[in-house]
Amino acid sequence: MSYARLVAWVRRVRTASGATAVQVAEYTEGRRRIVAHVGSAHTEAELGLLVERARELLADTGQAELDLGVEPAPRRARLLTPVEAGDEDGGLFPESTTPAPSARAARARVSAPQVIATGSRLLFDTLAEVYASLGFGAVGDHTFRDLVIARIVEPTSIMDSGRVLTDLGVSPSSERTMRRTLVRCAGRGYRDTVAKACFTHARGSGDVSLCLYDVTTLYFEAEKEDELRKVGFSKERRVDPQIVVGLLVDRHGFPLEIGCFEGNKAETATILPIIEAFRARHDLPTGPGGMVVVADAGMLSAGNLRELDEAGLRFIVGSRVTKAPVDLESHFHWHGDAFVDGQIISTPSPHATAATGAPRTARRSKPSPSGTPSSTRDPGGRSGPTPRSGPSTTDAR
Repeated sequence: MSYARLVAWVRRVRTASGATAVQVAEYTEGRRRIVAHVGSAHTEAELGLLVERARELLADTGQAELDLGVEPAPRRARLLTPVEAGDEDGGLFPESTTPAPSARAARARVSAPQVIATGSRLLFDTLAEVYASLGFGAVGDHTFRDLVIARIVEPTSIMDSGRVLTDLGVSPSSERTMRRTLVRCAGRGYRDTVAKACFTHARGSGDVSLCLYDVTTLYFEAEKEDELRKVGFSKERRVDPQIVVGLLVDRHGFPLEIGCFEGNKAETATILPIIEAFRARHDLPTGPGGMVVVADAGMLSAGNLRELDEAGLRFIVGSRVTKAPVDLESHFHWHGDAFVDGQIISTPSPHATAATGAPRTARRSKPSPSGTPSSTRDPGGRSGPTPRSGPSTTDAR
């Protein structure tokens, strides 16, 4: 009569996906056989649970178990064992007077952990630090700060801003408080405080001798116009009421001044109010030591150039060659529109004289006997570098 030797054990093996499979295996008649596949673990905690479950199956092989799909809960264990007698150090903590738990209590299990909430609090804290570093904390309104951060994360309505802040792990203010905050923005001069903080930051990290200006439009899904939202020229070819927003930034693109205008206001009529408001707010000088304003072709008009010159501001305005000011026609007539890199063209200014108000006339440049073009500059004329050969030129003052 022969006897077959049977040995069972808990087997752990690495799978192709990188997980660790826990199995109950046995040797019978010299061959290995998988009795049960307990599960696959991806973390150390899951591996410990599966190994414990496999050991229970080995301890009581005759007891069947229904698979109810319930994750096993870890057993509750004491963090520290009682201090042994004669231990001079006394352990990490003094000996506890609490009696040792009973066997039934030792086998008690703790419930599995549950996720009760999620939040991107790290993102909120990072943006809050940037907000404070820029000096915007001078406003002294936490609800305003939360609305700014929510607007950066997800531009949405006031009613939906509470949801955005909740997703960031912050308890939002009520909708009525948020709306009252918007009213306080106008009544307490939040714009002036933020503008001064922006100017201080820009001056601390560089200078504001060179400023760039541009405009954009923001449309509203509204059926009727009002005093501010009006139908006007839209680059998106929309017929909805809109507003015109002008923004002045430094050479690094950091905002310095912002303005809001009626939706039907021409872009060329926005540059002077923004610049004058910026100069008046920060008491900036004019003349040779003042700021230089850079604008695109949309700001190019004889009226704007004249007003900038009368205000003592220097300017750089880009334009296409086909739409260049009339004072360049003389150069194009005599020398063509082919330019050399770094070439300087001197022309009279297109604005009127301060005394008579009559426009200044331009003398046409004539070629010298040697064939080299010679420019004749009228008093009060302007000169500026021309760009590389291409479809555009630059008018610098």
